[in-house]
Amino acid sequence: MRRRLLLLLAVVLLAGAAAPAAEARSPFACAPGGPATSLPFCRRSLPLRARARDFVSRLTRAEKVRLLVNNAAGVPRLGVAGYEWWSEALHGVSDTGPGVRFGGAFPGATAFPQVIGAAASFNATLWELVGRAVSDEARAMYNGGQAGLTFWSPNVNIFRDPRWGRGQETPGEDPAVAARYAAAYVRALQQPYAAAGARPHGHGNRLKLAACCKHFTAYDLDNWGGTDRFHFNAVVSPQDLEDTFNVPFRACVVDGRAASVMCSYNQVNGVPTCADERWLKGTVRRRWGLDGYIVSDCDSVDVFYRDQHWTRTTEDAVAATLRAGLDLDCGPFLAQYTESAVAKGKVSDADIDAALTNTVTVQMRLGMFDGDPAGQPFGRLGPADVCTAAHRELALEAARQSVVLLKNERGKHRDVLPLNPGRHRAVAVVGPHAEATVAMVGNYAGKPCGYTTPLQGIARYAAQAVHQAGCTDVACQGSQQPIAAAVDAARRADATIVVAGLDQKVEAEMLDRTSLLLPGRQAELISAVAKASKGPVILVLMSGGPIDIAFAQNDRRIAGILWAGYPGQAGGQAIADVIFGQHNPGGKLPVTWYPQDYLQKVPMTNMAMRADPARGYPGRTYRFYTGPTIHPFGHGLSYTKFTHALAHAPAQLTVQLSGGHHAAAAASLSGGATVLNATRPGPGHAVRVEHAHCDGLTVPVHVDVRNVGDRDGAHTVLVYHAAPPSAAGAAGAPVRQLVAFEKVHVPAGGVARVEMGIDVCNGLSFADPDGVRRIPVGEHNLMIGELTHTVTLGVEQLGV
Repeated sequence: MRRRLLLLLAVVLLAGAAAPAAEARSPFACAPGGPATSLPFCRRSLPLRARARDFVSRLTRAEKVRLLVNNAAGVPRLGVAGYEWWSEALHGVSDTGPGVRFGGAFPGATAFPQVIGAAASFNATLWELVGRAVSDEARAMYNGGQAGLTFWSPNVNIFRDPRWGRGQETPGEDPAVAARYAAAYVRALQQPYAAAGARPHGHGNRLKLAACCKHFTAYDLDNWGGTDRFHFNAVVSPQDLEDTFNVPFRACVVDGRAASVMCSYNQVNGVPTCADERWLKGTVRRRWGLDGYIVSDCDSVDVFYRDQHWTRTTEDAVAATLRAGLDLDCGPFLAQYTESAVAKGKVSDADIDAALTNTVTVQMRLGMFDGDPAGQPFGRLGPADVCTAAHRELALEAARQSVVLLKNERGKHRDVLPLNPGRHRAVAVVGPHAEATVAMVGNYAGKPCGYTTPLQGIARYAAQAVHQAGCTDVACQGSQQPIAAAVDAARRADATIVVAGLDQKVEAEMLDRTSLLLPGRQAELISAVAKASKGPVILVLMSGGPIDIAFAQNDRRIAGILWAGYPGQAGGQAIADVIFGQHNPGGKLPVTWYPQDYLQKVPMTNMAMRADPARGYPGRTYRFYTGPTIHPFGHGLSYTKFTHALAHAPAQLTVQLSGGHHAAAAASLSGGATVLNATRPGPGHAVRVEHAHCDGLTVPVHVDVRNVGDRDGAHTVLVYHAAPPSAAGAAGAPVRQLVAFEKVHVPAGGVARVEMGIDVCNGLSFADPDGVRRIPVGEHNLMIGELTHTVTLGVEQLGV
């Protein structure tokens, strides 16, 4: 997002009036008594798109081009003020973008766990609750004149490579998890509704906020090995685009009905994403049905002109991006060069009008052309709705659910964790994150309501909490690190808690990692403390990306290990609640934790997901990588134990071919043979999804989860799918992939039934090398914990 502040500031000069300050807020568009209240674009009885077209038709060309950029100019003669489109709300309202300003009545906003931690909860209900809380606070700040209504969140890129500095912003490496998170968070932010007296076309078309899913597509490299995101050409197969990189974006638009999609800096297969008509117009708008606008990442148009040299002239760049389907430029480029592009015949006024109609329609859906928001839905939200007690408690609960218990050694009579405050009265708290505040919120964060540090959280349980940092910072470099003082504190304490990990100086936007090891002398500190401690040693890790902690995993003196992600403002309390048993951990890793030597086999620039053993390429993520791990995707322990019993699932299911499709629809992957009217065809056959009758085609799976331990706890049921071996071998179907998950709370000794439905056309299909979705015919395995269930899929032709 942040590339050239001088370029971004240039648009202020071009645009004239910027978004006004709260203390001098301009009148709202179409407010009573304004200059345009009688014009059609102010008539609420008209369809929104017709109103938008009317407004655009009244603008001069000079006025139009100044609305093509994020810092949009006002049109005073029509009573329309300037507007800043760029606001952020990744895991709480953030002032990363210029659209949000903290201060005055809004000194801060609730800081929830960074997205990678939220994903570890595997709790879609929690994701929606957090999104709704963020939406309330954002709308309240808009009402107070200190935020916009267009929030460029969430980031739903796939966390493909463990070194990526921005992986922390994403829901992890799995497309199904990312897709479900994307749709849930978008719905919660936007909360669509029907206007009073309107006739919505199948769904509410008014919005509380407008979300934006970014960064489309195959963007997951910032700055590594001499290659940066401004110059990177991501060479991606149609297969990987279809079944990995584009999956969450499709869910954003189709399931979440996001109002916006952001194109990325990088090229994909030689074409800048913000100039690729096939993707922007062809896929995002037409195939997926985007009802909204497409925005560039900041200065992306300038990037593909000046850095990638995609076009010869600035006017050609304007033409390339507008004709590709871009509607809004984050940056000044379109404001600077569009009039010249029209004059030279590169673009027409109709191209500009099409883009503005899309953006203005979204503004109208938000009520921005309906006068004062105080009289609209959500208009009464204000300062009292920000940092509420309920939101603070939700931030704490979200942080608790994001904690993953990686290791829990067995003591003489029981597992070491949770610690007992009665037995562990003196606790040494060491490590560079023991007093973490800002580090706990990760990037794209705002100003939290307040912090609870790990030391503060632990001190609420321990009779005596003794703090010695051990490392002066996360880098922990040099001979002057106070390791000896930390060792001495551990030697005297009943238990020692080491809070270590990474921060934004190690992994961040424009900062990819070069190692998976802990920075500097952190490992030395941990091992020294473990050797000296007279009581149990608990290691707590804060990070976005995975860490190779094999040394700690294999050290029996380190009794327990927790991963807390970047847990947000209440992170210290959540960590303490887990360590001392107030909360039973139930988080699962949303990414694979690889060993350090994995990096030697996979250049970050190699986008291939699938393994290539002939070339020594091991593949990426749990779906395709089968080598050694520090911890696998989905790993996470509990203080209790759960078992699974399959209550219901079919053994056979028939895929019906849509009428009019014949033998070609069921062509063999291997030789072109066909099978119709058969429930048990031979191996190797697959049906194209577009030829299948998909409506209602699901595999019902009912699982009884029993808590056989002595503590209440929450458990995530993970359902993995493995395609028939012929599909995996011949066409590269994943080794296994997650197709369903649900979180359930089960009291000690209790049983809870979890009912799920697996969409056959989505969950049991795979993308072939050409990117065509196919459903393999034959035996499909569903794996749930210790259970494996086989479903045999057959096909039949409708109407035959």
